[in-house]
Formats: sequence, structure tokens, C-alpha cells
Amino acid sequence: MNPHDRIIIALDVADAARASAVVEAVGEAGRFYKIGYQLMPVGGLDLAAKLSAAEKKVFLDFKFHDIGATVERGVASVVKLGGDFLTVHAEPDVLKGAVAGRGDDKRLKILGVTVLTSLDQAALQRAGIDMPVDQLVLKRAEFAAEAGADGVVASAREAAAIKARFGDALKIVTPGIRPAGSAVHDQKRVVTPGDAVRAGADYLVVGRPIVAADHPHAAASAIAQEIADVV
Repeated sequence: MNPHDRIIIALDVADAARASAVVEAVGEAGRFYKIGYQLMPVGGLDLAAKLSAAEKKVFLDFKFHDIGATVERGVASVVKLGGDFLTVHAEPDVLKGAVAGRGDDKRLKILGVTVLTSLDQAALQRAGIDMPVDQLVLKRAEFAAEAGADGVVASAREAAAIKARFGDALKIVTPGIRPAGSAVHDQKRVVTPGDAVRAGADYLVVGRPIVAADHPHAAASAIAQEIADVV
């Protein structure tokens, strides 16, 4: 896989006009884009269709979390957008509904969100979860595999364990990517692009280091080069 295809650029910006400007600034260095909560209600869905028509790949980071039947109907609607990846929470009923809603569509891949990279052990304990982060991630990855999902969203710090347990059965999409020297911001479990790939991550979600860069094309190209140097 071309290193550029492994970088998912997070369009976490205020509106579709700003997102389109980012896409233009990144140019041919960007092949895969993420649309999440911030952009979805302000033109994100239309932009997803435009990106798809332009032969870009689209990650719909919607993190569905509801009863299985509701998730199933929601995913059946999402299929019509023509996206490539869709996130849902990695709970058995949610995952089962998502896989059923996807049906026989060959493009849309279902990803189970394990533990957000903005959370650490202390945050889990405050929420009443005593299981260690790495064990909880593996447990939720197991739910994803059992439900027939295509992959998981997980920190690179857990990627090696997921890869060792499930091999190529689950693709690993890793947020919390920060090139060396970049600000961590609200992330807790962060790694560099090279370390993420070494750990077994298949795709890297990168937002601010590219979107907020003075030269987004150069920033994306530098990350692609770091991936190429590893593989």
C-alpha cells in the first residue's frame, strides 16, 4: 500500500469551506479524509460525496452507539453515502447491528472504536472501569472480530497486541499520531507515525499536524516519507 494511502487526514474544522480549502492545500499528497462530528452537520455529508466522486477515500467517523436495531438502520443509510470506513462503538450489539446494516456492500468497512486515545487509565477509573487499558482494548477488539467487523480504532500502544492476537483479520486504524516535536493537545496515548507503523497500525489518523500546518502538502508528504522509511 502506498504510504499516502495509509494517512487519513482528519477534517476536524469549522465548516465545509475550510475543509475544502484543506483538501486543496494538501493536493495529491492526500488520498484519504476523515469526516466527524464537527463537520458532519455543516456540509460534511455533501463533502463526503464530493470527495468520493473525486476518487478520494472517505472515513465517516460517526461512532454510532445505540441499540443494535437502530444502528443497523443508521448504517443502512450511511451505505448510500459511498464511504470507505465507518466507526461504531465496540460493543457486541452495536457491532452486530452495524455489520447487518452494511449488508453485502463491498466498499464500506466497519470499525469498532476500542478506547479513545484521549483516555488513560485514570480516566477509565473515574468512569468506574478498573480493567487495564490494554486488556480493555483487546476485549473490545475481540467483540469486533466476533461480530464480523473489518477492523478497530486503537492507539498504536495496543496495536502490536491486537496484531499478535488477530493478525490480518482486523485492520488497525490509529489516531493520536504526532510527529516528533508536535504538540500533544488533548491526546494522552500518542505516538509518532513511524512508531505507529512499527507497532502494526495499518492506517494513521492525522489532524492538526497536517490541517494546521503552514504547508499542509509538505506536512502530509513528510509523514508519508516517515512511513516509507519504516516499511
